[in-house]
Amino acid sequence: MQIQTPDWVKHAVFYQIFPDRFARSKQPRKRLLHEARWEDWEAMPTLQGYKGGDLWGILEGLDYIQALGINAIYFTPIFQSASNHRYHTHDYYQVDPLLGGNEAFKELLDAAHQRNIKVVLDGVFNHSSRGFFFFHDVLENGPYSPWVNWFKIQGWPLAPYTGELPANYEGWANNRALPAFNHDNPEVKEYIMEIAEYWIKFGIDGWRLDVPFEVKTPGFWQEFRQRVKAINPEAYIVGEVWGDSRQWLDGTQFDGVMNYLFAGPTIAFAAGDRVVLDQVQSRDYQPYPPLFAAEYAAKIQEVLQLYPWEIQLTQLNLLASHDTARLLTISGGDKPSIELATLLLLTFPGAPSIYYGDEVGLPGGIDPDSRRGFPLETSWDKEIFTTHHQLITLRQTHPALRIGDYQVLFAQGALYIFARTLGTEELIIAVNVGTAPAKANLDLASLRTQPNQLLYGNAEVEWYGEPATQQLSLTLPPRTGCILGVS
Repeated sequence: MQIQTPDWVKHAVFYQIFPDRFARSKQPRKRLLHEARWEDWEAMPTLQGYKGGDLWGILEGLDYIQALGINAIYFTPIFQSASNHRYHTHDYYQVDPLLGGNEAFKELLDAAHQRNIKVVLDGVFNHSSRGFFFFHDVLENGPYSPWVNWFKIQGWPLAPYTGELPANYEGWANNRALPAFNHDNPEVKEYIMEIAEYWIKFGIDGWRLDVPFEVKTPGFWQEFRQRVKAINPEAYIVGEVWGDSRQWLDGTQFDGVMNYLFAGPTIAFAAGDRVVLDQVQSRDYQPYPPLFAAEYAAKIQEVLQLYPWEIQLTQLNLLASHDTARLLTISGGDKPSIELATLLLLTFPGAPSIYYGDEVGLPGGIDPDSRRGFPLETSWDKEIFTTHHQLITLRQTHPALRIGDYQVLFAQGALYIFARTLGTEELIIAVNVGTAPAKANLDLASLRTQPNQLLYGNAEVEWYGEPATQQLSLTLPPRTGCILGVS
């Protein structure tokens, strides 16, 4: 079977936005709440408080997002919900009125598309919430409800709020707030398929699927793919799977997953022993213990060999998300760790994803702290911003960085060097994670050109010999990286 994935994703740089935290609209808008008691924007986020970010605020920020070089946005859930993160869905057909409702989303979607920015929504299809109308009917009417078989009811009475009694229904991760759907019920399956179709027809460019591994019904995700792709063959389907995802990446289900298998080793290599262990140990992606270059090369080769190349090019690569601490906090505030990891992210095959605020040095521990309000410009780290802007621009300028072959050239001690090649375009990327300068002498007869122009970073570069015996001498300062191209 020939695997097909959406071409645009191979050229995308994603920006992940948590809608309550990016921006409050500054323009006068027709809204339901005018005197809302929002949490202070700058205050540490709480589990239940809202900061009042909305879709109009994101619309007003599209110029900034576009100027950064972003051409795709992944939103965490936007549907009506009684939680600031909106993973507790009340109504899958209504954008939350606090965000501006369906009208605000249509305006934002159209404005994004005018800028050639794609939009991917979060699909929370494993579970709903206590406020979901169908489950609420069960709470009101018990065994008489027509919706009983939509959920995994184990006995009566249901206890949705009190911990003293058994819940008597299955919730995701035993959470009473998140009643799990009964996907074996054909009506439930059809309902979810129709939601997926509705928003693809509305104009979204794909779905990010929350905990899809929890859905055990045979054929569910195969049908999901068929029905979504029948409407838009270029729609992107990306699953939240943290580990080995081969069973979902066979070409019949997802186009990619959130690539935590890239994130873990990359942070362990770039940040090394600076990693603050209590910020990562309760998560599944293991950016520890510290890795040297040879170990990092081995891990990266493992990741690249797991899936077909067509899938590798549509993986969603990341360093942080709403489910992890932010990299600045993980690395104990060490800025070179940010630069080195971001360089590795933006030169890796697959679609890189920047978590809103990471590009301006926003700190944050494990959630809810990693979901802070996007900072005022006066609080931006301009160095980190410049790093992101330069590297995103280089990726968008050089097709080899997006879809070129990935070949490790050198991996010893603290120095890691690889090439991205596409046709006649050859780029060399080098990273020194050590605290001393690092030098390598490489025989590069395999390259047709001599990349000698520094496109990014600082390094001493010298080429020797004829094409058949050409050698590169490369010296990198400590805790830096560079990209070489042909002048």
